[in-house]
Amino acid sequence: MTNPSSQGCASLCASKKPVSATGVLVLSDGSVFWGRGMGSDGSAIGELCFNTSMTGYQEICTDPSYAGQIITFTFPHIGNTGINMQDIETQKPSVRGIVLREQITTPSSWRAAGHLEDWLERTNLIGISGLDTRALTIRIRDLGVPNAVIAHDRKGAFDLEALKAKAREWPGLEGMDLALDVTCPNVYEWKEGAWKWYPQKHAAYAKANGIKHHVVAIDYGAKRNILRCLVNAGCRVTVVPATTSAEEIFALDPDGVFLSNGPGDPAATGVYAVPVIKAVLDRGIPLFGICLGHQMLGLALGAKTAKMPRGHRGANHPVKDLITGKVDITSQNHGFHVLPATLPPSAEVTHVSLFDGTNEGIRLKDKPAFSVQYHPEASPGPHDSHALFKRFVEMIEAHKTSRRVA
Repeated sequence: MTNPSSQGCASLCASKKPVSATGVLVLSDGSVFWGRGMGSDGSAIGELCFNTSMTGYQEICTDPSYAGQIITFTFPHIGNTGINMQDIETQKPSVRGIVLREQITTPSSWRAAGHLEDWLERTNLIGISGLDTRALTIRIRDLGVPNAVIAHDRKGAFDLEALKAKAREWPGLEGMDLALDVTCPNVYEWKEGAWKWYPQKHAAYAKANGIKHHVVAIDYGAKRNILRCLVNAGCRVTVVPATTSAEEIFALDPDGVFLSNGPGDPAATGVYAVPVIKAVLDRGIPLFGICLGHQMLGLALGAKTAKMPRGHRGANHPVKDLITGKVDITSQNHGFHVLPATLPPSAEVTHVSLFDGTNEGIRLKDKPAFSVQYHPEASPGPHDSHALFKRFVEMIEAHKTSRRVA
């Protein structure tokens, strides 16, 4: 089979608009892909990436880490479980748009409370279907993530040259701090545990029970299911905005500090986040970071981060734990990574990607702190790495014990 990236876009895209087209995807190199638009009318610009997950499209669309991005779903049947209000990771979707192969599937789930296409319109999210997502994925794989504009107009009226200029002129995610766009505006308490099925044949999110520790979660774009996992592990969780000072965090008297996931260039967010993390480390407070939080910890240690050609996005990424030798299948969503060669001697690499060898985890040898690049809360994804939340709690308990002995 001919590689689409090597034959240009002759069979994949065309400047001439088909009569029935109500949606268009325009790449920064001028490539044009026509399809059926859906959701909100208008246009949105972002980095075009792909996600290989077979489930969890609702969680993906509401993951704040996708701010500034347009998602190409490689799985063709999107919409088959419908939409409900339990599976959202934040109230307002952060993704800029979605690209599908097939039209949205009719819901077939007892949990469905609505249709994905109706939800897209209610949340002002733009979608397009009918594109060759396999060809787009190969293009991104071979050439890297392009900037793009996605547009929908029910009458099919598009200013194609203006859309091309918009895609061409957008600066991209490097140097962009998006955590400020998705962080919470105020401090709040999170008390909800994980979703579970009860013997009475109903399902709900569990209430906090057996709380032993107080964790302050710094919100760079936190997913709700991460907060639920902390509650399940026995933590009372106070969520604070990304720009919260170290003094304000210390005033809350935390037993541990959590650094959340989030979008954008970690170096840009690190301008205000790194001094706070350094202060937490200096106090010796146990610290755990996920995704952007992992990158923030790396920067606080003096390491460097870099943008990846295509990133990691999906629910089937194998990661090896170098401490235990165990391989976990993980859920991932990131476009930047920590450069392990720039870490100080006090930091130890604990996890690596078996796809490309990039760094997936670190821990400090002299302080109670560790982080992982992937998403152990698995929303969506496998549950292989849930034990990391237990590891964080054990670190907190050990720290408390040492303080009592001292």
